[in-house]
Amino acid sequence: MAYRRTPAVQARLDAQREAVLQAAVVLLAERGYGGCSMAAVAERAGIATGSMYRHFSGKSELAVELFRTVVGREVAAVTEAARRESTPQRRLAAAVETFAARALRAPRLAYALLAEPADPVVDAERLVFRRAFRDLFAEQIADAVAAGEIPPQNAELTGAALVGAVGEALVGPLAAGGRHPDEVIPALVSFTLRALGGSHDSDA
Repeated sequence: MAYRRTPAVQARLDAQREAVLQAAVVLLAERGYGGCSMAAVAERAGIATGSMYRHFSGKSELAVELFRTVVGREVAAVTEAARRESTPQRRLAAAVETFAARALRAPRLAYALLAEPADPVVDAERLVFRRAFRDLFAEQIADAVAAGEIPPQNAELTGAALVGAVGEALVGPLAAGGRHPDEVIPALVSFTLRALGGSHDSDA
């Protein structure tokens, strides 16, 4: 008969796995992807390196789960910020502002998500990351078009272009440690609204 874990054993393993992921998030924010070796994460989580392999087959699998965890948090935060606004343009401006502000507050983490050289599995997760924000932006763009706030356009294509432009614009400031957010963030919001054919950020 195959061994079946008791609920108590499974609960301990689940708690340990969560502790490992949280330790990996902290290391990613401190050292980037390169600092998230299995041994380093195990040390931060307070477990033996061998115990890591109960949860993840190796660094690639850990990296996938790590990126999904962090990206899920970022998408949720940006979505919530957008929902608090009253019009599509304001929601889009809030989405860009929140995305940029959170990135600049945690520049090492954001740089790892956006641009740090990494394994192919991480690059694949970055595509998922970009698509999630593309879809979020596209929803607001489509609503703004329907409301007559901006000219008709392909919302998905424009959303993808905005994700690329905002991400690329942030790479330099992130590499410099997230300096001058009071200059970067308003400029990105203004660029976004002008790129859509809408009003300036002070009018949105």
